[in-house]
Amino acid sequence: MGNRSFKLVKQEKVYRITKFDLKTLSMAHQDVVEKTRLWLEQMVVGLNLCPFSSSVIARDQVYFAVCDATTDAQLKQFYVDELQRLLGANEKDVATSLLMFPQGLEEFDDYLDLLCWFQQLLEKADLTEHVQLASFHPQYKFEGVAADDLSHFTNRSPYPTIHLLRQDQMTKFLAHVSDPEKIYKDNIETLQKLGRRQVEELCPWGT
Repeated sequence: MGNRSFKLVKQEKVYRITKFDLKTLSMAHQDVVEKTRLWLEQMVVGLNLCPFSSSVIARDQVYFAVCDATTDAQLKQFYVDELQRLLGANEKDVATSLLMFPQGLEEFDDYLDLLCWFQQLLEKADLTEHVQLASFHPQYKFEGVAADDLSHFTNRSPYPTIHLLRQDQMTKFLAHVSDPEKIYKDNIETLQKLGRRQVEELCPWGT
């Protein structure tokens, strides 16, 4: 991925974006979204792996964007478009966005390269105070952790996925959390109690 320069300015909110509508997508993209929603329901919310996620999902405030891009220019444009969508929307309509990449990023290292590139674009646009990225992949692996450790499943999703979070929302949420690192520790404990068989049944793509 080239080191391309670009400028993205946080615009005044125009509140043009309505809630996500699955029916506007192709059947192939609908399938990607439905599988991702099932993962959110069963893993992320069902096991409370992300305490703040249940409210935005219940209020239907998540925007799902499926990417078919294959070139650097197309990937960059997709990313810029979704950043602008999030920043230009009323957070009551679009609180957060999930970008899914169903093709071309099956290798975890390739996904990490894209994630790093997107982070660099975010920094060049001076948007890190407004948006932060969270990462998920079917073969997600934490560095320095044994390959068979269940902790990897906390970040294993049906498709390579990049989560766009509003920084101000995260700041408000974390202000009420005395020990943010405990969330990650609790998640690992949850998966360990559940056991490998059940975890792998919930995340068959991650085995």
